[in-house]
Amino acid sequence: MLRATKEEEDDVRGYFEWQASELAITFLQKVYVETILGTPHAVWDIHTTKDRWWVITNPHNLYSQEQFPNMDLCFTFHMGLLIRTPRERPQDQVPEAMRLLPFGTTFAKLRDAHDSLPSAMRLSDFQTIGVRSREVMLDFIGAAQDSVRWTADPPKRENFRGWIEIIINDLYPGDTNKERRGLLKGAAESAWTFANWLAHSKSSTWRDAELALSMMDFAVGNISSIILHEIRGVPSACPECGSSHLHPEVGEYENDAGRLWERPKCMGCGWQGRAVPILSALELKDLVTRQGEHSSDEHSIMTQPLRSIRRPDDT
Repeated sequence: MLRATKEEEDDVRGYFEWQASELAITFLQKVYVETILGTPHAVWDIHTTKDRWWVITNPHNLYSQEQFPNMDLCFTFHMGLLIRTPRERPQDQVPEAMRLLPFGTTFAKLRDAHDSLPSAMRLSDFQTIGVRSREVMLDFIGAAQDSVRWTADPPKRENFRGWIEIIINDLYPGDTNKERRGLLKGAAESAWTFANWLAHSKSSTWRDAELALSMMDFAVGNISSIILHEIRGVPSACPECGSSHLHPEVGEYENDAGRLWERPKCMGCGWQGRAVPILSALELKDLVTRQGEHSSDEHSIMTQPLRSIRRPDDT
């Protein structure tokens, strides 16, 4: 059994009672959590006065334990259903953590820094946010160095200002991009300078900590987005029709199983860009974490064809 908050229990209980109002819950517990690409999927074991059910989250769905006696099989089915379920927008088919590669670690640290803001009350808390902001920006330029071969001679790895100069000059060369370079370099310089000041200031306030995070969001968010577009060959507009309505299309090649590829696709005329590899099976493994015990180390096979999912109101 895994620890669960009251909010989690209330959420699952409310969902089950909405789906099965005629059944009374006698016992429920969280038994397993698997985090895939930054999204946690929890498995809940629910006992009622009549039978037992699984509820799996994100998105919520319930499954009869008579139909799915094996938890692993049920979880596999749920994830397959999740992958096959259409989304309203093509970009929603790509989990956020995958789209952020190779900056996933950077944005995880950025979220941690933001999470510390509501509880920041003392000067030392504000200084800590300054330190964390600086660490996020150093992690960002480290990831940028490892993901692209930049043209200029590299400075030291942790030379933030030097690397920002190289990165922005490469991304936006020429006289026509002078204003773009100025905006991004200025944003990065301001975020870096302010974070360093906040880390050592003896007179900072909560508002200063909030401002540091906002400035870092703007600089890191925009520059990383531009780098990702460069890595994945995404043009600023469709070369065929000129539309800026481009979205990522993700898939696999039959002769390269275990690796995901992505290419830009124009939602106007259907133009497709060059596909680039974005995630290998090994990298995917690193993005999956598990809590709780598997029901078995053995594979499970359904002995009867699954023609429909049993619902609580089925007789």
